[in-house]
Amino acid sequence: MKITRILLTVLMCALVWLSVTSCFFNSSPVYINTKNTRNIHMIVKMNKGDYWNTVKLGAEAAAKEFNVKLTFKAPDSESMIDEQVAMVEDSISQHADAIILAASSYMGLAQVVDQAAYSKIPVVSVDAEVGSAKVRAYVGSNGYEAGQKSAERLITLLNGTGEIGILNFTSASLNEQQVSGSIDYGARDADEREKGFLNYAARYPNIDVVQISYTSSNTTEAEALTRQMLENHPGLRGIATLNETASQGAGKVIQSQGLDNIIKMVAFDSSPSMLELLQNGTVQATVIQNPFSNGYLAVKYAVEAVQGMEVPERVDTGTKLIDLDNMLYPENQKLLFPFVR
Repeated sequence: MKITRILLTVLMCALVWLSVTSCFFNSSPVYINTKNTRNIHMIVKMNKGDYWNTVKLGAEAAAKEFNVKLTFKAPDSESMIDEQVAMVEDSISQHADAIILAASSYMGLAQVVDQAAYSKIPVVSVDAEVGSAKVRAYVGSNGYEAGQKSAERLITLLNGTGEIGILNFTSASLNEQQVSGSIDYGARDADEREKGFLNYAARYPNIDVVQISYTSSNTTEAEALTRQMLENHPGLRGIATLNETASQGAGKVIQSQGLDNIIKMVAFDSSPSMLELLQNGTVQATVIQNPFSNGYLAVKYAVEAVQGMEVPERVDTGTKLIDLDNMLYPENQKLLFPFVR
């Protein structure tokens, strides 16, 4: 009897030891190891603009914290899809440990992302999604909700009646277009913001969206498109702009033509020039994202993916509607000026 008890005790201890060691060797790491330098490439839509500069600063902060050698790349314009594809291909050939991508085209970058995954390079999508099931994580805002916030405020400003124009970026249409010799299916975030706006506006029978124009993230072009919109629709009462460049162009035209008291405008993003237009009354509100967090978290999750840790499929960093009434709230000041202590 005594021998039997001893054998049972030994057997139970052995089973516990096997269970513990099995969990230890089969589970993914639970913390980031910063001893090894990770070579991560970040490819965004455009190499200029306050929004992308802030994304870069957030990424650099994470790179410093997690011992990352960060390579930042971007074309001159959001419409240069072929150039962005070539940049991803170059990162693959250089054997980057991970790639962070803000795709200018939802479908146009899908195939090259699949190529990266085939080369065992994890891809984290930031700001704009890409049409590949191989993406490990998406970090950014919900474009549809952002569009709805824009529409809600603009329609409230117009008391539920009037003509509205939308100035979007790239083409949100899923119809095939030739851009630099490649097929562009539009930027996903542009598409989602526009859908959100239009679906909300559809609830109001006295609201008429009379024109939607697209700019390739060029301020001069955005100004020209705004002037054209105003000429085509002299009864226009409101303008919604869905990214930073569109907002700067439209705001400049409204201000220069003295239409501040006639046209209501809801903008997007929080460049210094946009906050100035908000303060002087040219713009009534702006929908802001969290670009610093987008950049920081994209690098963090890229490092975790390289290390074999589990990463979330989607991380919504949120949007917020800022106006003169709430822009001085401490929590909003942190979003508007993330580098000021």
